[in-house]
Amino acid sequence: MPVSNVDHDELVRIYGPWRKRTPADVAELLADYQGRWWVAGGWSLETFSGVPRDHGDVDPSIPRSELGLLRRYLAGRIDLWSADQETLRILLPGDVGADDHLVPDSCENVWARRSGGDPWEYDIILMTTVGDRWVFKRDARTSLPLDEIVWTQDGVNYLRPEIQLLHKAAGLRPKDQADFEAVRPLLDAGARHWLREAIALTHPGHRWLADL
Repeated sequence: MPVSNVDHDELVRIYGPWRKRTPADVAELLADYQGRWWVAGGWSLETFSGVPRDHGDVDPSIPRSELGLLRRYLAGRIDLWSADQETLRILLPGDVGADDHLVPDSCENVWARRSGGDPWEYDIILMTTVGDRWVFKRDARTSLPLDEIVWTQDGVNYLRPEIQLLHKAAGLRPKDQADFEAVRPLLDAGARHWLREAIALTHPGHRWLADL
């Protein structure tokens, strides 16, 4: 999001309200989409653990390299805005055939809504990929084949929980700790090992390592 140091209520005051959406809504929106997509963020962890949590929004995610494909798919239905640092900028619908380098490398999120008078609907996360591999944005030494970073339930693709926890490890907000405590006991041995090695590499001395 453009502002990371304020709470959800303040974001709503500054940028406008969000419509309540769910992973099922994402699956319906992207039912005929030909690119890769999955649901990341808190919804991916709640679905895996079964432990309810609060959600400010829903976070579909795509490879950054496929943003142009998504723009063409949504053209005429959903407007997309790059959310970079503290700046929101419309990706003009008429530019769907243009070079998608209009979104700078620093931009990790694209917000979606039907028009300027409507609430925001989706906070789309742009994942870094190289070829057919996902690459961790904070340390390129950590990567996996794209086919191995998702799992599916009820027709919805989700980011694997150990990868989502790796993204949360830097923050250590109360909700991040709660997510870790809900998910960790349910990870199989392979997922726990992968997460432990990834955190040890990218965040040496992290307090989660002892529990993994």
